[in-house]
Amino acid sequence: MESPAEKKRTAFLASMMMVMMASMMGPTPASAIVCTDVTRYLIPCIGFLTGSGSIGPCCGGVSGLYNAARSTPDKQTVCNCLKNLAQAYPSIAGRAAGLPGQCGVQIGYSIDPHTDCRTVR
Repeated sequence: MESPAEKKRTAFLASMMMVMMASMMGPTPASAIVCTDVTRYLIPCIGFLTGSGSIGPCCGGVSGLYNAARSTPDKQTVCNCLKNLAQAYPSIAGRAAGLPGQCGVQIGYSIDPHTDCRTVR
């Protein structure tokens, strides 16, 4: 079992990896949202996803991201960013996939490494 210090370290490392991964991913053409935006919205989810935090702050970020992604290109960019994060962090992908439902947000696709984001509208 991880100590509180180890949990904080794990959460910090996960957040830094998310920021690094997001900065390497480009946006879908004509998209106003980029992966660094997605990461910023989802930073409050790190504690919940790693088992050391509550879902409340996370849902605020999930809802904010959902509201920011209004156009099809934005939605496809968000989908691709989430898909890439699910691929990069398989240990938390299952919990991440359940976030929209737990937060009462209908995104219309699964957060999954195999999602075809071209079909997102």
